[in-house]
Amino acid sequence: MALSNNNSKRAALGTGVLVLAGLAGTPALAQDAQQIIRDRCLACHTESGTAEAPSFSRISEQRKTPEGWLMTINRMTHLRGLQLPVEEKRALVKYLADTQGLAPEEAAGYRYLLEQDTNTVENSINQGLAETCGRCHSEARFALQRRTEEEWKYLVNFHMGQFPTTEFHSLARDRQWYQIAHNDTAAELGKRFPLITQEWNNWQKAAKSDLMGRWRVTGFIPGKGEFDAWMSAAKTSEGHYAVSLEGQYSDGSALQGEGKATVYTGYEWRASLTIDGVKMRQVMAADKKGNTLEGRMFLAAEREIGGELNAVRDQGKAQLVAIQPAYLRAGQSAELTLIGQNLQGDIDLGEGVVVEKVLSRGADRITVIAKATGAEGLRSVAVGESAKASLVVYSELARVDVTPANAVTRNGGAGSAMAKVRANYRAVGYSAGADGKPGTEDDLRLGYMPASWSIKPADEVAAHDKDEQYAGSINAAGIFTPGDAGPNPERKMSANNVGRLTVVATVADGNTKVEGEGSMLVAVQDFVRRVLD
Repeated sequence: MALSNNNSKRAALGTGVLVLAGLAGTPALAQDAQQIIRDRCLACHTESGTAEAPSFSRISEQRKTPEGWLMTINRMTHLRGLQLPVEEKRALVKYLADTQGLAPEEAAGYRYLLEQDTNTVENSINQGLAETCGRCHSEARFALQRRTEEEWKYLVNFHMGQFPTTEFHSLARDRQWYQIAHNDTAAELGKRFPLITQEWNNWQKAAKSDLMGRWRVTGFIPGKGEFDAWMSAAKTSEGHYAVSLEGQYSDGSALQGEGKATVYTGYEWRASLTIDGVKMRQVMAADKKGNTLEGRMFLAAEREIGGELNAVRDQGKAQLVAIQPAYLRAGQSAELTLIGQNLQGDIDLGEGVVVEKVLSRGADRITVIAKATGAEGLRSVAVGESAKASLVVYSELARVDVTPANAVTRNGGAGSAMAKVRANYRAVGYSAGADGKPGTEDDLRLGYMPASWSIKPADEVAAHDKDEQYAGSINAAGIFTPGDAGPNPERKMSANNVGRLTVVATVADGNTKVEGEGSMLVAVQDFVRRVLD
């Protein structure tokens, strides 16, 4: 397993999101961007091909995400002395991502990296790639690139030239690392992630949807809670939008924001907004028809603090986008909010679920008191004839999962130059399902549930060192804040405020309480984390 919260990924790709998000301005035409390459890059690269279809060495043999191209350009700036005005950088990233990006299917399995969901554990990495690449990178780092086999070999050589101690790392000293990486690994990468794919060919030919218009948005902001809103995207130029957001949180408080967005490769949405005075970033992917957007929104200053974000285009028809909460315990009355657009007609909450009272009703938001009877399972909810969604009816909460299951935070502050790296947790509830046994495939996912939060030592050593006292604390919203940086004279041998903790979520369900646990590692500051903007 490889935890995707690694230094190189966080520095390069993470910063890329912040730099690219919401950049407006007039996009360069293809010939303009090609001319920038000629003017700025041909001191080292060469050009071939024709005037209509030029090819640039070491550039045309690769495909990357917007963040990947920005990382490459930043590396050329910092390590190779490239002088590139910011407007030209924006134009190049846009052009390269549009013409040499990744198809939706190619990026789909690794979107957690683009969305900065840093506490994700990877389980699918090939053993050979883990031993040669995964010691420093997440799998998503190289899986979000496409190259010729020769270009993958060049990348191995670059690593040897730029990082000559690579051969002395763990899992490299006991073997002929360079020969394996150059011959075997590069061939495997060329096979798994080739430059030419059918998916990319198909996407280049596909019609791309303009993402301007009005969107019904649902999401979660740590410390504030779930929200629903209308998002308007007004086109300012090709691929660029002015964005506004207006809605409310689940507690009824207002939400408002505005900013800018850029769309790369025909579906990669990157936005920078200020919401209620706080700078936020959005990273989402549009479906092929351009009717939905899915991804994550997070704090601009702390990409670790964020939550899911979904948007559905307003097409003038009735749509039920979400139900908050999406579960209802049988035999109990509870408040449900139906979120959508053009919600007209009768409310049908499914078999055995009755509306006891309508608290409020509008065209895009309906709040009711409902009660369920009957067997647990999914209910089809409808408003009128076409607006449909699913509600889970359950008999008893059987288990609680804590997400993320594994997290890394880092102490900081206390006069140091590096801020603390926090984490935010949520609790996911499950019923036992048809077999009545929690922890099996039959478990029925209920969704996110409110919880009370606490921490405890992860093991006997952590208890002996009083990690729960020094390593940090968790608040009522599930946000963990690590301790201060630097030696602590109160600890044994003046140790840093590091530690291994278990994060505990306690969910009340009727007269019972169910607990779930997650793992927390509080580490020292990330001293090798580079800022590339």
